[in-house]
Amino acid sequence: MRGGVAKREGVNVSTPTIDTSMYAGPRYSLIENAPLLARNTMHVAANAELLIEVHDDAALDHLFRLPQLQCAPVLVLGGGSNLLLAGDVEGVVLAMQTRGIKRIVDCEDHALLRVDAGENWDEFVHFTLAQGYAGMENLVSIPGTVGAVPIQNIGAYGTEAEEFITTVEAYDRTNRQRVRLDRSACAFGYRDSVFKHDRDRYVITAVEFRLPRHRPVQLDYAGVREELAELGCNDPQPIQVAKAIARIRARKLPDPLRVGNAGSFFKNPIVDGATAARLSASFPTLPQWNAGDGTRKISAAAMIELAGLKGHRDGAAGVSDQHALVLINHGGASGADLLAMARHVVATVGDKFGVILEPEPRIISATL
Repeated sequence: MRGGVAKREGVNVSTPTIDTSMYAGPRYSLIENAPLLARNTMHVAANAELLIEVHDDAALDHLFRLPQLQCAPVLVLGGGSNLLLAGDVEGVVLAMQTRGIKRIVDCEDHALLRVDAGENWDEFVHFTLAQGYAGMENLVSIPGTVGAVPIQNIGAYGTEAEEFITTVEAYDRTNRQRVRLDRSACAFGYRDSVFKHDRDRYVITAVEFRLPRHRPVQLDYAGVREELAELGCNDPQPIQVAKAIARIRARKLPDPLRVGNAGSFFKNPIVDGATAARLSASFPTLPQWNAGDGTRKISAAAMIELAGLKGHRDGAAGVSDQHALVLINHGGASGADLLAMARHVVATVGDKFGVILEPEPRIISATL
């Protein structure tokens, strides 16, 4: 492909020109005016001016030295499970397709695994459980790729990924070099990291996880013990906890393979003590949790439900009737339709509770 002008909906759109003869080997592939419908779990129809699939992260240095990628916006795409495409994507979409799991250390009490960015996260979780490693069981059934995990510092059922991440390997676009960032350099927080704040600098290429062979299972999240009892597990092991949580998630969350969604669309807001006290007085059933330093975490799902929005629908865009945190595409909703629904939820909750919800997914081509 030598670039040029691609036509989309009758409009001439300039696309980057990349001379593939400058780089030898099947390390990346190029697609002009690429459809992204199958590459995002919200099932939104959108196109990218240019899609680059990277099959070997050694190609990144070559690609980012090309003038076209230095001047065009670049969106790094994993499994498309944590974003809303509000419109077509200008510039370049870079999809990491690298695969591989390497045991760096495997001893009696723990293992250190290096996992390429393009590996499927849920498949990796099941791999760790099958090998007898503990810790990942609460993070089962989360869609996406391993490379996206540190960005969001994914968490579920009382566990966050940062507990097990030792190192993140990345390509540093600013300094044009491969880097290794230890846990402290990643600046992990609640659904947060340095990679989220500096999106245009790092392309994650691999993640190293330290996983224990023996670790007390985490059962304190609501519903987990009850599900295990239903399964007849009196002394649950990690693989049984994973099964219980997978069952809970299947009941509570719509399957993105059948119904377009990006999982939880809103973060649980963290508020100061005075705001938490006000909410508790006005809404005594609204769940709250200690978030440290005198702050409280408030249930966004409960606020959305108390605002009467659970199951709400406008055309093909709606709020799930299974879980109020999830925005869903009933079929054919555009990114703009889903963005309008998100704005409606934020405005309604803000009016009722005086708390502004923030999105978990990244919104592309618009702002909330």
